[in-house]
Amino acid sequence: MKFTPQLFITLTFFFIPFSLSQSNQFCDAGIGHGDSTCAADFPSSNSKLLIKGGTVVNAHHQQIADVYVENGIILAVNPNIRVGDEVTVIDATGKYVMPGGIDPHTHLEFEFMDTTTVDDFFSGQAAALAGGTTMHIDFVIPLKGSLTAGFEAYEKKAKKSCMDYGFHMAITKWDETVSREMEIMVKEKGINSFKFFMAYKGALMINDELLLEGLKKCKSLGALAMVHAENGDAVYEGQKKMIELGITGPEGHALSRPAVMEGEATARAIRLADFVNTPLYVVHVMSIDAMEEIAKARKSGQRVIGEPVASGLALDESWLWHPDFEIAAKYVMSPPIRKQGHDKALQAALSRGVLQLVGTDHCAFNSTQKAFGIDDFRKIPNGVNGIEERMHLVWDIMVESGQISVTDYVRLTSTECARIFNIYPRKGAIFPGSDADIIILNPNSSFEITAKSHHSRLDTNVYEGRRGKGKIEVTIAGGRIVWENNELKIAPGTGRYIQMPPYSYLFDGIDKKDAFYLNSLQAPVKRAKSST
Repeated sequence: MKFTPQLFITLTFFFIPFSLSQSNQFCDAGIGHGDSTCAADFPSSNSKLLIKGGTVVNAHHQQIADVYVENGIILAVNPNIRVGDEVTVIDATGKYVMPGGIDPHTHLEFEFMDTTTVDDFFSGQAAALAGGTTMHIDFVIPLKGSLTAGFEAYEKKAKKSCMDYGFHMAITKWDETVSREMEIMVKEKGINSFKFFMAYKGALMINDELLLEGLKKCKSLGALAMVHAENGDAVYEGQKKMIELGITGPEGHALSRPAVMEGEATARAIRLADFVNTPLYVVHVMSIDAMEEIAKARKSGQRVIGEPVASGLALDESWLWHPDFEIAAKYVMSPPIRKQGHDKALQAALSRGVLQLVGTDHCAFNSTQKAFGIDDFRKIPNGVNGIEERMHLVWDIMVESGQISVTDYVRLTSTECARIFNIYPRKGAIFPGSDADIIILNPNSSFEITAKSHHSRLDTNVYEGRRGKGKIEVTIAGGRIVWENNELKIAPGTGRYIQMPPYSYLFDGIDKKDAFYLNSLQAPVKRAKSST
């Protein structure tokens, strides 16, 4: 059965949502952050809400209407809805009412480069909610190659969640056990995407043979193949070259991983995916080189998704040359933030539809951790923040500049992610029957980003001091008001794991293309056997 928005709306009126735990088991452990509350009066998912008089925006339509929410589900979207006194009313007049953001690319409590990111599944999600993101998809890393062990480890990490989340799965080796475990992940664990690292030689990197096996397996399962596209062998050589030249600071990171090597790996992954005939998702597109390969493939009709991240849209590499190591090191991520001009090109590609959605690659290492590489840039943990800042940055950079419309904003920050990972219209829409994950954005208000006020556990912020227009004043997650009046009201253990089924729209017609290919071969040729 194919799920359409209309069918979904009909069915959800017969759906009783899971009750979210109201336990304060984590409060006793002292887990909390910033202005977050972990109080006995934490609002239940049974609260009734009416968002009144706002401009309701979906990916292809906007209208002035009220939104009525009950039991964590949107029940009605209509003008002039009347309710009783027991309903909490939020006045959204003059403001935009939109689906909560979905961040497709995060790394919370991620063990990497001999340390662990400072944001866990509570602090990272607290930051997300304060910034208008109501769901994220994190990457499970296998334990010693075991997908099952990795999944179980991340299940434990996520017990403190305060908002909805899903999982991608990384593939770091290949054998029959991994192949069988991929089936289990898709059929039993709700994972519909697998990531292959073409970089990080000696750690996470896979070769072309493994990538081909993974692409074939993804296709057979209806799962989306994702790639970190950099030529890991060339990067390794580039790093050695920089050290030989005496370039040991953060600028060496950018110099050792030039854009051409991101472009090469992107092109190679695209061609291998075309050879297998399976969709491909390129994570954190940071350069013109990679973007142009995606544009060329999409123009030819290939199913390729390109995901830029907030840092690539908002920053340039000049920060890596800053004379203060602590400042320069906080901008180290992979692929690197590129030279000025790449940012504008990526913005233009988003506005033209060449790139489809915006992530963050939120991977937070503090200044102490970054200092591990003070004498050798290769030891600086790779990663920047963004889970809290993404929604504001995309609005300011793309909407306020006139590059995209308000409906485009919803598509790029929420709806397209929900469609790609097959959870639309439960997520990514304000429809009757959709989850009540909603933000209220005031286009006339302003924001300022600073480490002093953000909700991440980071002691720095790569967007420090940035100001802009368009402020998210209210975040509603699962029917609860979790961000209002610059205050968070959240509790650990209230987030839900969202299973994501296989065979998203990206797989539509793949079988027909396979059949066309087979019919076009004109082979095998029947030849008469020699009589001699």
